[in-house]
Amino acid sequence: MQPIELLAPARDAEIGIEAFRHGADAVYIGAPRFSARAAAGNEVKDIARLADFGHQFGCRTMVAFNTILRDDELKAAEQLTWQLYDAGVDALIVQDMGLLRLDLPPIALHASTQMDNRTVEKVRLLHRLGFTRAVLARELSVAEIRAIHEAVPDIELEVFVHGALCVCISGQCYLSAALTGRSANRGECAQPCRLPMDLVDASGKTLVRQKHLLSLRDMNRSAYLQELIDAGVTSLKVEGRLKDMSYVKNIVAYYRQQLDKLGVHGADRITYTFEPCPEKSFNRGFTSYFADGKREEMWNFDSPKSMGEPIGEITEVGQNWLRVKGKAVHNGDGLVCDRTIGFRANRVDERGRIYPLNSNALCAQLRKGMKVNRNLDFLFEQQLQKPSAERRVPLTLCYTATPTQLELILSRPGCTVVVRQEGTFEAAQRSQEENVRKQLTKLGDTIYEAQEVEVQGADLFVPSSVLSQLRREGVQQLNTTWMEQYDRERRSFVKPDYEAQSRRVDASAILPKDYKANVLNSQARALYAQMGIADVQRAFEADAKQGDVVMQTRHCLKMALGKCPKYSLKEGAAERISTPSWQEPLALKIGNEKFLLKFGCKNACISEIIRIFAPE
Repeated sequence: MQPIELLAPARDAEIGIEAFRHGADAVYIGAPRFSARAAAGNEVKDIARLADFGHQFGCRTMVAFNTILRDDELKAAEQLTWQLYDAGVDALIVQDMGLLRLDLPPIALHASTQMDNRTVEKVRLLHRLGFTRAVLARELSVAEIRAIHEAVPDIELEVFVHGALCVCISGQCYLSAALTGRSANRGECAQPCRLPMDLVDASGKTLVRQKHLLSLRDMNRSAYLQELIDAGVTSLKVEGRLKDMSYVKNIVAYYRQQLDKLGVHGADRITYTFEPCPEKSFNRGFTSYFADGKREEMWNFDSPKSMGEPIGEITEVGQNWLRVKGKAVHNGDGLVCDRTIGFRANRVDERGRIYPLNSNALCAQLRKGMKVNRNLDFLFEQQLQKPSAERRVPLTLCYTATPTQLELILSRPGCTVVVRQEGTFEAAQRSQEENVRKQLTKLGDTIYEAQEVEVQGADLFVPSSVLSQLRREGVQQLNTTWMEQYDRERRSFVKPDYEAQSRRVDASAILPKDYKANVLNSQARALYAQMGIADVQRAFEADAKQGDVVMQTRHCLKMALGKCPKYSLKEGAAERISTPSWQEPLALKIGNEKFLLKFGCKNACISEIIRIFAPE
């Protein structure tokens, strides 16, 4: 069975290093350019530093290189792939098919979720094109993931388990480009889906006014980890390349502990100074997002901001204070009442009365019985601002002393070295075993922790300084040997016979031929032609047309509003529209623009949002 990987996000190298310390097996970070999070780019030298840090633990560094490229960017992109390879990067996460025709280094390619990987046929094609891993669409259930693994068992599967959700199927969202000119496929998404908007019917009647109708909760599939592993998943991915240090520390530590409980242990021992809790980090409320194939309340129409953790309800409201029954509140905590009213606890007195900033005006909005969440735990954040985890590699030491030689064998999982020192060593007046163990296990300034120590020849006297020097030489040689033999997931990228591969899997029946193919450069167009698709359209970013579908989503507003004839939510249903009927088609008004809704009841319940160019 292939080891299960916990994959963590990194906005920068420092956050990535902490992700490794807190239990990540791999980290993904943005390239200097061409990353789907343009605001999270990093210099090559910083990526190299991150890769070196991870490699000492046997951990991997992957670089997000997942935007579509213009022709004038291809040469720079090709050069950058080699710079990243030389920096020690283990894999590139890519979207643009044109990259396959470039002169790439022998580095693993992972098919980004931006490539819309949700069918057996698509994943099989990616495998035959040379990809070693497919990052699957977030919308897939465990059963759908299992079916892909069983059909294509030789490709690694990576799935998201935690973090923010794109309401659109990844790679198929053009809403930001349509509204602002900032393309998600170019790493510049403006996140208009998080904005308030109106829902109107065909008669022009406003059914819902200024609600966050496309804003989803955050994913949390921690309850499905074993099922995902059993389904054949290789890598469990945490979203968040724009998240801060404390978020990454907390969420990575939480998932590391959950995997440890399932018996998915790494060799390293990791200790924490805090108790991980995902509700204490930024979240919009949680959803398992189709994990079991069922629909649930996965939206939060009231706010796209962090909801935090439920802590209780208001029991009393004064002129400038309130009291909450439940978990204790501390000075500096951030609170949210009724999911919409947010404030900081400026002071909490000895009687538990909470005094907010701007207390008089704010307390006038509060009512007894309101539910209260804490979206900023001040004391918890203080813990995470300090060093909060330690990662140690287990080390076995075998020491042997003879009158003329000392020998020390150092072993870590996957690597063993031997160091020797010649000399003249006299018999000791008493056993030296205690001092030998003490000197050899002084590993505090290294990544190692002595797990087992075997001592032979303790009847010979060896000065502590000599023992310390022997240990230092052994550790240095172990580190050097480990890094020399570290085997990146290398893959000689030999361009496949694309025409032959296309005939084997019929690429023309799998890949889109319209703008949703996201073809923005001549190399991608040439690759499509080699696979028998000569008439592929230009990307939306190059040639947007009237009536283009700007979003495909499994988030159904009909169901969310209690109007779906097929699905209903028995518990926790969203507020229903009071009007008993509406005139279809429905539309969303976002700012001054209008988008038609087309419900995909007969198409796996995948709805479409279509741009309307004509004025009202």
